[in-house]
Amino acid sequence: MKIAFTTLGCKLNYAETSTYERGFVAAGWEVVPWSSEADVYLVNTCAVTETAEKKSRNYIRRAHKTAPAARIVVTGCYAELRREQIEAIEGVWRVFGASEKRQILEVVLASDEEGAVSPTVASRPLPGAAPSAALGPSLSPGRGWPGVFDTAPSSSDQTFGAYSTGERTRSFLKVQDGCNNFCAYCTVPYARGRSRNIPICECVKMAREIAAAGVKEVVLTGVNTGDFGRTTGESFLDLLKALNGVEGIERFRISSIEPNLITPEIVDWIASGTKFQPHFHIPLQSGSDTLLRRVGRRYDTELFASRIDYVRQAMERPGGPKVFFGIDVIVGLPGETEELFQETYTFLKERIKPAFIHVFPYSRRPGTKAAEWKDQVKESVKAQRVAALEELCKELHAEFVSANKGIREKVLWESSVKGGLMGGYTGNYIRLEKPFDAALVNTLEEVEI
Repeated sequence: MKIAFTTLGCKLNYAETSTYERGFVAAGWEVVPWSSEADVYLVNTCAVTETAEKKSRNYIRRAHKTAPAARIVVTGCYAELRREQIEAIEGVWRVFGASEKRQILEVVLASDEEGAVSPTVASRPLPGAAPSAALGPSLSPGRGWPGVFDTAPSSSDQTFGAYSTGERTRSFLKVQDGCNNFCAYCTVPYARGRSRNIPICECVKMAREIAAAGVKEVVLTGVNTGDFGRTTGESFLDLLKALNGVEGIERFRISSIEPNLITPEIVDWIASGTKFQPHFHIPLQSGSDTLLRRVGRRYDTELFASRIDYVRQAMERPGGPKVFFGIDVIVGLPGETEELFQETYTFLKERIKPAFIHVFPYSRRPGTKAAEWKDQVKESVKAQRVAALEELCKELHAEFVSANKGIREKVLWESSVKGGLMGGYTGNYIRLEKPFDAALVNTLEEVEI
C-alpha cells in the first residue's frame, strides 16, 4: 500500500505528520511523494487564516484528481473546525478531529485489512507517540461569543506526543497541545482543545529516540509550550531539566513561549550553563496596550519589555552572543488605528529591538469574538502595515547580526548544499555558510561570526 502526506501550518503539525508517517512505515506501507499516485492521501490541515483553509481544500482536490479511487484522510485544525465542509469535498474518506488523531493509524490499517471502511476502534500508540491525559472539560459552544463553533474536541479521547523526522540535524518535539486563553481573534482552543501535555517521562523517552537517530538539536513545540504541566502536575522547568540530561542531544530550543510564562527561575536556570540556546520565540501580537486588553492577552507592554530585559541581563555577557528574540506580531487587528499601529512600530523599534519579527495580517475567523467587531481594518491598510514591519525586521536583523560580529559561536552544520555551500545556525540562530565539507555535516563547529 502506498500513502502520501502533506502538511500545512505550524511545526506542531509537522511533528504529528512525521509520527503518522513512522507508523505507516512500521506497518509496511510505502511513503510516496504527494504528486504521485497513492492508495491513501493524508492532509494535515491548518485554519489559522482563510488562506490556509483554502490551501487545505486545494490539496484535497488535487489528491482526488491525481488518484480518484484513493482514500483521502483529513486531520488538523481545519478538520476540527469545519468537519462537515470537508466531508462534502469529493474524495474525502475520513475526517479526524483534535480528539481523534491517535486513531488514524489504527482505523486506516483496519480498513485496509477488511477492505471496507471500519468503525472507530480503540487506538494503539503510534511509534514515537506518547499517550497523554485527556483533553479536559469539553469546550462548550458559546462562552459568551456569538457564532462560535458547533463542534469542540471531546474530553474522552487522548492526545499523543509526536516528533518530526527527516532532517539529520534537527527535530521538533511536541510536548504540549491546546490552549485555555481564548484570545478574541483566535480559534486555537476550539481547533486543538484545552491546554494539556505529555508526561515528562514520555517526553524524555521520545528525546532519547531522537538522539538514537543521530539528531543533535531538538526544538520543543506546543500551542502554548510554557503552559506545560496542566494535566500532569509537573512544571515546564522540570521538563527542561529532564531533557537537558538526555545524552546525544547537543542543543535545545524553545519554539514559542508566552511572555508571562518566561519566569525568572526558568531564565536563571537556562543561563546557568545548559543545552538550551539563547534563542526565544515570543508572541507579542500588538505593541499597543489598548489592543492587548481588547483581545484578551494576559500581559501588557511593560511586562513584555521587562521579561525581555531580564533575559538579556541574565544571558548576555561582554564578548558573548546576543540573545535572539523572534517576535510574533498581528497587524490590522480590529480597532487598530494608525496611531495604535505606530505604538507597535515604536515599541519594537525603540524598546524591544528583536532580531526578527514574524508579521501576520489579521485574518477574520468566523466564530471568534473579534470577527463580530464592526471596526475591521481594510485589507489594503493591513498590507501597508505588514510591509512597514517587514522593512523594520530587515533593519533590526541586520543590526543584530552586526552586534554579533567577531563573537565566537558554535554552528550546527546541515547537509543541504546550495551553490557549493553548506549552511547552519549558531546557538543564537544566525545563519552562516561555508564551502561544503561532508565531514562537518551534523557536527558542531566553533567559528567567528
